[in-house]
Amino acid sequence: MENISHLAGRQWLSSQMDCSIKEGLTKTRAIKHGHCLRCGARVYAKLPNGKKYCRACIGLGRIVADDFLIRNEQTIKFPAKENGGLTWKGKLTNSQTRIARNLIRNYIAKKDSLVHAVTGAGKTEMLFPLVAYSLKNGERCCIATPRIDVVSELYPRFKAAFGEIKIGKYHGREYQEPEADQLTLCTTHQLLKYFHAFDLLIIDESDSFPYVNNSMLHFAAQNAIKLTGKRVFLTATPTGDLLSSVKAGKIHLLKLKRRFHGQPLPVPREKLFLRPFLRDQKINSRLTAEIIKVIQAGHPLLLFVPRINQIGPYIAALKKIPELAEIKIAGVHANDAERIAKVDQFRSGQIQLLVTTTILERGVTFNHVWVIVVQADDKIYTSSSLVQIAGRVGRAKNDPEGLVLFCYQKYTSCIRTAMKQIRGMNQ
Repeated sequence: MENISHLAGRQWLSSQMDCSIKEGLTKTRAIKHGHCLRCGARVYAKLPNGKKYCRACIGLGRIVADDFLIRNEQTIKFPAKENGGLTWKGKLTNSQTRIARNLIRNYIAKKDSLVHAVTGAGKTEMLFPLVAYSLKNGERCCIATPRIDVVSELYPRFKAAFGEIKIGKYHGREYQEPEADQLTLCTTHQLLKYFHAFDLLIIDESDSFPYVNNSMLHFAAQNAIKLTGKRVFLTATPTGDLLSSVKAGKIHLLKLKRRFHGQPLPVPREKLFLRPFLRDQKINSRLTAEIIKVIQAGHPLLLFVPRINQIGPYIAALKKIPELAEIKIAGVHANDAERIAKVDQFRSGQIQLLVTTTILERGVTFNHVWVIVVQADDKIYTSSSLVQIAGRVGRAKNDPEGLVLFCYQKYTSCIRTAMKQIRGMNQ
């Protein structure tokens, strides 16, 4: 058998690559007691031949009754590096330093942590000392997040901060040959490919779709860490199950109410609209006026709409507005093949107005951006997502303020709760 140490900590179907079992490899039934051992889902669907198969994780290769999972539990010894390969020369604020130190203390004490910090608090930089501590001890780390855009956002930052460490980057839109990376950045779906791989697993944006309330991805996250491994959850809007775990003493809570620059969160403006936002291929005149103000003020604009099928009509209507004739307008959504390129173009200023769904509600940073949420009363917008959307604004030290506008026809409990949370974090 070829050397497969590059697959250490991974699992795969025997039909994908069957290996003679030797030290470090195990072979187990993929379906046991009616449940899939790769994703934890109940197996009920049947093929024409009567055999059951798992529908939940079929995207990684179909698991059928009598299939086997091959698991590579070889231990990798990584070379010792001073300071864990951390080359970052930045400096944490006093509040960030407190969080960073407590993360290390909890990790040493074998405690899971929840970092509840406002958007723009500098959560990524607060992770650097903990990751460096783990890497320094020859351990293996993973930062997983539900969204591809967040992986793309985090990767260059970690690559710059850990210049001496080779970092693996894995998500469904960009294929990379699997390796036994000491530091891995991936989407939470990629965790289904791992088994007892990581000493430290960090779930960023843990309240975000599709990870939130997804039993399959929670199962994968638990399976991906070693039995002695520990987890860190990061979020600006913690979910009820995480807070329940905190209350039960299973997770240690670390809280930070201020952004790294010390300025408060921009409080959204609220605007009631009595007429439709878009009718007869024409945008409401009051909404048009707000959009023009943003562009004339020289700010890039994220215009959030509830659904993918609204993006095209809004773009067509926007392009008819004379005051917007000279700017580049585009739209982006989760299924957009050019999604990563468009986000990069918006970040670099090549696109000035980006019509988007909630795919860009969190985990991405754009300089000087302002935000307008169309139909903020739509059921797609939870209080959590509205808080996250507002958090895109005012993240820079030299530009801590900016416009967040919630446009609605009915004032919902989600809008009310989001406003209450933002004002509460500013106190």
